Formats: sequence, C-alpha cells, structure tokens
Amino acid sequence: PAPVKPPDGGWGWIVLFGCFVITGFSYAFPKAVSVYFKELMKDFHVGYSDTAWISSIMLAMLYGTGPVCSIMVNQFGCRPVMLIGGLLASSGMILASFTTNIIELYLTAGVLTGLGMALNFQPSLIMLGTYFDKRRPLANGLAAAGSPVFLSSLSPLGQVLLEKFGWRGGFLIMGGLLLNCCTCGAVMRPLDMGMKRKMEKAQDKYEAKEMLPIGGKSEEGISTTDRTKKAKKAKKKPKKGKKLLDFSIFSNRGFIIYTISKFILVLGLFVPPILLVNYAKDTGVPDTEAAFLLSIIGFIDIFARPACGMVAGLKWVRPHVAYLFSFAMLFNGLTDICSARASNYTGLVIFCVFFGISYGMVGALQFEVLMAIVGSQKFSSAIGLVLLIEAFAVLIGPPSAGRLVDALKNYEVIFYLAGSEVVLSALFLAMATYCCLNRGKKKEP
Repeated sequence: PAPVKPPDGGWGWIVLFGCFVITGFSYAFPKAVSVYFKELMKDFHVGYSDTAWISSIMLAMLYGTGPVCSIMVNQFGCRPVMLIGGLLASSGMILASFTTNIIELYLTAGVLTGLGMALNFQPSLIMLGTYFDKRRPLANGLAAAGSPVFLSSLSPLGQVLLEKFGWRGGFLIMGGLLLNCCTCGAVMRPLDMGMKRKMEKAQDKYEAKEMLPIGGKSEEGISTTDRTKKAKKAKKKPKKGKKLLDFSIFSNRGFIIYTISKFILVLGLFVPPILLVNYAKDTGVPDTEAAFLLSIIGFIDIFARPACGMVAGLKWVRPHVAYLFSFAMLFNGLTDICSARASNYTGLVIFCVFFGISYGMVGALQFEVLMAIVGSQKFSSAIGLVLLIEAFAVLIGPPSAGRLVDALKNYEVIFYLAGSEVVLSALFLAMATYCCLNRGKKKEP
C-alpha cells in the first residue's frame, strides 16, 4: 500500500522528542567523554592522542556504519533496530567501566557504544521524516537542537560524576543514561497501514454497489472486484523484494550534488571548534576563558537551530531550501576566514557568536535538504550512504589540520584553509543546483 500521509503532529511530537534526545546523545556523547581523558591517561599510562581515539572511534562508527544501519532499517524497521542500538550503546559504556587496558576501552566505549548510537541516530531521523511533512523543517530544526543542549549538560554532568565516583563509576552511570535510547526507540511506532486498507476495501464495495444496485448482481460485482484485486496481487508478488540498500539514488543528480558539497563541507566544518581553545591560549587568553568560548558557541547554537527550522518552513523559503543551506555554509566559511586574524579575546567572542549562528543553521538544514531531494521513501538508503562518504572527510579533515598546526605553528593558515573549503562547498551547491537542476526543470515542460 501507498505510504500513509504524515500527520504533522499528534504522536509525531513524541517522536520528535525521542529524535531530540537521540540526536543529543549521538553528537554530544563522543565530545562529553573527553572529560574523563586525564584520569584514563593516569590509570592506563597512555598519552592524550591514545585516549582521544575513543572519541574518534565513536564518531567513525556513527558515520561509517551508515549503510549497515540502512540495510537493517529496510529489513527490520526502525523500532527494533533502535531498541537493539540502545542496548548496545548502554552495554558498551557499562563494560567499559570494568576494562583494564586502553584496547578494551576502544572495543567497548568506542566500537560497541558508537555502533549502538549509530543504530539509534539514523532510524530516528527516518521516523521524523515519516511523521512530518508540512512542519518538517521546524521538526528537523528542533531535533537538531538536541546536540548543543546535551553537549552543554553532559560535559558538566561528567565532571561531577568523575569527582564523586571516579571514571569507572561515571562510565557506569553514563551507560545507564544511554538506556533512555531504548525508551526513545519504543515510542517510534510505525504509521498505521491497517486503517488505510480498511478504508480502501469499504470504498471498493461502495463503488461496486453504486454501479450494480440490483441485489444478486451487486454481490457478483463485489466478488469480481475482489477476484481481480487478488489476481493483480498474485501477479505483483513475484516482483516484490525489499531492496536492502537502494543504489538507484545515485541516478538522482540532486543527491550527487548534495553528497559532493557535503564532503567538501565536512573537511573544514569541524576544524575551527576543535582548534579554537588552543588558538585562544596561544594568543594569551587564560584557560578558563578559552574554554568558555565553546560554551558561547553551544548557547547560540541552541537557539539558532529551531529558529532556522522555522525560517526554512516558510512557504516562500521552502522550495528554495537548498539555497538557504548554501547561504548558511557561505556564512560559516566567511566567519572562519574573517576570524583568522582575531588577536584578542573580544575578537574571538564575536567570532564565536557568528560561528554559533552559522553552525546552527548548517546543523538544522543538512538533513532537511537531503529529505527534500530524495523523499521519505529513499531517505533510509540516502542517509546511510551520505554518512559513509562523510566518514572519510571526518577522518581526513581535523587530523590533517592538526598536523599542519604542528608543522607551521600558525593557526591563521588553518582557519583560512578551513573557511575556504566551506565557502567552496557553498558555491558548488548553489551553482550546481541552479545550473543542473533548475534549468533542467525549465526545459522539461
């Protein structure tokens, strides 16, 4: 049967809240774990780069297992996959609290928890797309706000747990918190197909009676319509077979344009927030004030994402949401370039305000644009493939920027490079969308 029309509300708001929580855990958890790094370094006698691999493995699992998640969702549905994911994420952190060396931490906190969060993140976005249509940009913006909200709360919570219970007790409690992913998975009930089928049957019978009002003949008419329907279903059955991963989306020019621009974007997007604290310290800013710069970005980000979702949902903006996304990327890239020469704390605070706005806009629009391009039916396969391609960019971008800083001892060049990559992705998306898609639409009629 054809998909049920999204209700744009009702139970959808519960689904939205579940997506908000899961987005928060998925993006904030790998960063919040860094609170425990100093204690782990002391206990396991390892360096900072060794402990940093825990967060890197988590993010690699979140991005790199995209196609695996897509296959599982297409085979089993969103809810079972999310319940399994919640159990894996929680068990990973609980097992990590009993580890005796850093390799065991990589396997438990890194691989198991990362895979669990990946199995929650993708299906939650897919469910959000099925429950919302008209209000989808707003829903995506509100769900994306989970990332800064959880980041601003999980890091201080982790610090408190570390002081009171040590890193082992902190990991154990964090594992318990991740069981909330199972609750979020449980509320992701699929839209009811049964009601639609009943209505179609009733309509068919009514039409048959209207066409053949004479007693016995009407029954014959109903039986013949039933027979023809059964015959059609029997013919169609052999053709049916669920595609585990739909590669036909690569024939969609819009999807290819989006994927290329997103790859270039991710190369430079995460570099400034990663290097910002060290950059501030090198310019003579005290440690506590340097750390506060990230809090400014997070606070602005909380309000920027829902606000951008509301703007994207406006009637005259929504058909051109790809251009709004490219504007957000351009804004972000120019912010990086302009801030490269910031030499005092005031300049860095101004950069953080504008970066928070532009970063929030990018976060709110990235999945909305993908849903608009491929549609809700192919979104499960599309997001898996996009996240896999992004995984390569995540592994190339920030590490190479770190190596350049070590080699050049100059942050200006890195900010210029990261900003230019983001600007390039914005220009590519806008120009390719205009030339390849919009002109094509004009020629077709």
